[in-house]
Amino acid sequence: MRLNQLQQWLKTEQHDLAFIHSTENVFYLTGFYCEPHERLMGVFVFPEDAPFLVCPKMEVSHVKQSGWEAEIIGYEDHENPWDKIATAFQVRKLSEQQSLAIEKDTIPYARVEAFLQVIPKAQFVSVESILNQARLIKDEAEITILRRAATMADRGVEIGIGALQEGKTELEVIAEIEYELKKQGIRQMSFSTLVLFGEKTAQPHGIPGERRLRKGDLVLFDLGVVLDGYCSDITRTVVFNSITEKQREIYNIVLEAQQQALIQCVKDKPMSALDRTARAVIADAGYGSFFTHRLGHGLGIDVHEFPSLHEKSEGILKPGMVFTIEPGVYVPEVGGVRIEDDVFITDNGYELLTRFPKELRIV
Repeated sequence: MRLNQLQQWLKTEQHDLAFIHSTENVFYLTGFYCEPHERLMGVFVFPEDAPFLVCPKMEVSHVKQSGWEAEIIGYEDHENPWDKIATAFQVRKLSEQQSLAIEKDTIPYARVEAFLQVIPKAQFVSVESILNQARLIKDEAEITILRRAATMADRGVEIGIGALQEGKTELEVIAEIEYELKKQGIRQMSFSTLVLFGEKTAQPHGIPGERRLRKGDLVLFDLGVVLDGYCSDITRTVVFNSITEKQREIYNIVLEAQQQALIQCVKDKPMSALDRTARAVIADAGYGSFFTHRLGHGLGIDVHEFPSLHEKSEGILKPGMVFTIEPGVYVPEVGGVRIEDDVFITDNGYELLTRFPKELRIV
């Protein structure tokens, strides 16, 4: 069905070919997930002709196991895959001047040059918008996987909180989280797990290291897992042993901002309203300049995918969308608080996929 949608778009827009090379979009269209590193991998889709998939020869059996039934062009490391692609184009009678849809945002320029060697007068257009729109609305199978991935993210926070001990380093806590999740079948994290202590929590994307946990520290966990090709993403902030009034104030402001943004999570609501609502809560409390990033981002095969939720976002919420809501306040030398959940828009409102408690916790 997904390939058919892309073929129909090619017909409507009168493009002759789409080349999809990113790991995430190849997986979305074919069910085949592979990180090819520097090697060429991609699926070629035509308005009328059958598609074909190009990959390293060592991956051909994996492609078949994934359920792909169309043509597979495998190549060995000493071969130039574009020679085989050129032959496939000749069979399909592609001319020197064609309209080619590619992932302009991510395709290496060397591959554009390789295309021009095969189709010298090719005109390139972007295929990202149609793929972003297709991936925006998740089907029930995708939601089922995302629910499970979110449950494992909840478990990661639980493990992390249980690992907190005075004198432990951030990296030691991360090691325990990932070790325990791997024992439970998680092969890959959505991104580099973030655990920050104390003043480092004021860095939204700080770098975990040898900072040791001390009494009175804020502790920020930001993590997610990849499960069956889909990502989760959660952030929780706790306080170790004792709390100051400033820390309590910041936490309650961020929690209120998130709760007010969640109230806006109903179908047909403008996306921009979510960010504006959360930002207003934080600004009214006097911390507007300390909320330094967008409210959230789409979630699915990529941990950061369309849409981007900020105060100028265009479009409305639709059932089937999944995204994060993650307001934060980051005060230098004091610390930061971020609370993040994965949200699924339904016909009747929203469902929280991540469910780890958000009440202020002193551990």
